[in-house]
Amino acid sequence: MRAHAVFDHGRRATIRAALLAAAGAAAACAALLPSSQTVVHGKWESFDEAKAAVESIQPHWTTLADLRASGLDPYENPNVELLNYSDILRRFPMAGAQKALDPGLRECLEAGKACTGYAVDIKRADSKRVGNFFLDFFSFRRETESGGWTFNALVLLVGDEVVYSLYGGKPSIAETSKTIEPLGPLQNWNGSGLIR
Repeated sequence: MRAHAVFDHGRRATIRAALLAAAGAAAACAALLPSSQTVVHGKWESFDEAKAAVESIQPHWTTLADLRASGLDPYENPNVELLNYSDILRRFPMAGAQKALDPGLRECLEAGKACTGYAVDIKRADSKRVGNFFLDFFSFRRETESGGWTFNALVLLVGDEVVYSLYGGKPSIAETSKTIEPLGPLQNWNGSGLIR
């Protein structure tokens, strides 16, 4: 009786060890799935930081020096593009109907070449494949989770004084994409291998 109990205990321990090994192998395989990250480097680490910088701008009060101090400087920040008057006109093709425009925008367009601007474009994107390593590796099922944020803004100046600012973007991105191919690696095989 005692020998039987020892045998059962040994068998349970072996099963436990096998399950732990399988879980460890599955976790190790999941770590082998590809991931990627896109970061446009700059002063701001989050959507809220970029938003706060633009929201602090006050038309007819904020100056070019203030913009530079807050990180909105195309010579120091790779996320900021310097716009000339022609670039600004391309962004506002409806400039002929100026009565309907924001007063600061109208002031900029009426100032001609004295009007310049800064365009801000920031993106942070992370993506990673999740799920079963073997199903992914052999192309049966691929699942990708994506996250991050985007931010864009426009600041217009006449001379050294800000007359208009606007921002937008996506504070949070959360997407999941799935690709299921029941035939796995044979799904897109056109049979050319048979000819060779």
